[in-house]
Amino acid sequence: AQSWAILSGAGDPARSAAAMAAVTRHLVRCDDRLVLLFTPPFDQTPHDPGYIKGYVPGIRENGGQYTHAALWAVWAFAESGDGDRAEALFQMLNPICHGDTPEKIRRYRVEPYVVAADVYSEAPHVGRGGWTWYTGSAGWMYRLGVEAILGLRRVGQVLRVDPCIPQAWSSYQINYYDGERCYHIRVENPDGVNRGVRQIVLDGEILRDGEIPLAGDSGWHEVSVVLGRSSP
Repeated sequence: AQSWAILSGAGDPARSAAAMAAVTRHLVRCDDRLVLLFTPPFDQTPHDPGYIKGYVPGIRENGGQYTHAALWAVWAFAESGDGDRAEALFQMLNPICHGDTPEKIRRYRVEPYVVAADVYSEAPHVGRGGWTWYTGSAGWMYRLGVEAILGLRRVGQVLRVDPCIPQAWSSYQINYYDGERCYHIRVENPDGVNRGVRQIVLDGEILRDGEIPLAGDSGWHEVSVVLGRSSP
């Protein structure tokens, strides 16, 4: 719920920032590499919350990591300009990072090369994945990485590049194919910023509107994107 205060654009900025701070404070468990849906889970309660309590505490929607919602939270951090936190949480959710050591594999217990719909949060199953091969959150993770962090979005017949990355990233490259055309996009970050495009150049020509047209000759096109603080 906190994420959509940012993603919808409808939230008061100060209250939205406070909501996302609460996500970091209460729902992100760095040691367990989890971003929880809520906490604490329903267990012994005087009122019945319904279907959600059908899961034992810490499983799926009942206080576990529900990956759809976790990804939306990361997108909200990127949308608010916090590239360091967005990238760190993206890596926390990345299934590869749950299976890169024998110890992690014994805990995760599902395929580390596909996204799990949920990850359990309560003992004795903390960190165990569930519901692989069956979640739309895989598509959301792809979009989060490409669109929100790397900043590459196609809108009709133009490309827009507006990244939100860690300050420590000095550069990265993308090859974008459109039919017989390839756009080699190199993003430079000389000022060490999270966000802010200073200049975009396509085949040696500065693009004043910042949009890369998907038209013209087939073949290879060079795109240079420079991030940084705007000139006074």
